[in-house]
Amino acid sequence: MRKADVVTSIAEKTGIPKVDILVALEAFFKEVKQSLEEGEPVYVRGFGSFILKKRAAKIGRNIKKNIAVEIPEHFIPAFKPAKEFVQAVKDSKHDLKEHKDSDLMDHD
Repeated sequence: MRKADVVTSIAEKTGIPKVDILVALEAFFKEVKQSLEEGEPVYVRGFGSFILKKRAAKIGRNIKKNIAVEIPEHFIPAFKPAKEFVQAVKDSKHDLKEHKDSDLMDHD
């Protein structure tokens, strides 16, 4: 499901115009990004948390030049689903064999 599909689905269920839903969704995404940039996690009860994960410094390799490169410690954004969300997915009736692995992992 893509963002446009989400907007269409919400519009059909609520009767709110797609344009208004898109504006609200974009505002939500912007707020999450801004909060994480400021180091503040975003908690959505029953859904999950948008958090920062710390990656330790490590030595990587530039294979084209065959040299070691130090990768400094940094943070990456992550999503941690709520227990209710995880349980709902576990209890769902869909068959994983119907999906290709690439379908399950595709993100836009």
